[in-house]
Amino acid sequence: MGVFYETIPDSLKPWILDQKMLWVGTAPLSGDGHINISPKGGQAFGILDERAFWYLDLTGSGVETHAHLHEPNNGRICVMFMAFDGPPRILRIWGTGRPIENGTPEFERHVKDHKVKLVPGARSIIVVDVHQVSTSCGFSVPYYEWKGWRTILDDFFEKKDRKFKEKGREEDSMDSYWASKSQLSIDGLPGMKRGYNYAQQKGIEPLKKMVGKYAPDPKRPRTAAAGNNISLQELAIMALLCAFIGAVVALTVVRPETVRKIQSKEYFL
Repeated sequence: MGVFYETIPDSLKPWILDQKMLWVGTAPLSGDGHINISPKGGQAFGILDERAFWYLDLTGSGVETHAHLHEPNNGRICVMFMAFDGPPRILRIWGTGRPIENGTPEFERHVKDHKVKLVPGARSIIVVDVHQVSTSCGFSVPYYEWKGWRTILDDFFEKKDRKFKEKGREEDSMDSYWASKSQLSIDGLPGMKRGYNYAQQKGIEPLKKMVGKYAPDPKRPRTAAAGNNISLQELAIMALLCAFIGAVVALTVVRPETVRKIQSKEYFL
């Protein structure tokens, strides 16, 4: 049976902090937007207090979490852990997330205050204001043996950062990489603010991520308000239709003598 809590229980904190992996789920507000689930290596995450959780977000080819959390009136997020050894358990944290992007004073303060070990590909810190926590059985989760961390991503961005510092080429900078890979989500929503702003300044095109009929229109991203956007031409047509329908109703419902009185102004006397 599942157990629910309003905050992160002290009894579960050691187990959470001992995990090696977590999953993050977010979604856009648009009904035809795409839900995203991202696996994260748990080398840098923590619990600020019973109502706040954080993890270090690393650079990749996707930027879905940022895009969904930056979307106005959104911020929904779910973090999930599960046990691959020992007693079975699944734990979920629901809340409102917000990205603290690399390069901001708040990012620097968090890194300093919580002694976060940064790597060259660190993109942001995601803070989750906790709404609810739950545990469930996890009886069907298979056993897996822990072997170690993959260093491929860290090695890649370490080499890239070193190359940029040695040669100073703008295309080797993290800002240039973020402008291409972290500019827009697969639904065309603005992703990492730093990457998006840099792309606008430098005229960098975003990475094309979706193909076929589900690829978004670059000029019309999938947003919750997209279906409510009405052009002036559409508005004019609607106004004409309303006037025409009103005239038809008036002619078919109002009695002829009433029309004559209105025309002769008798109706108002």
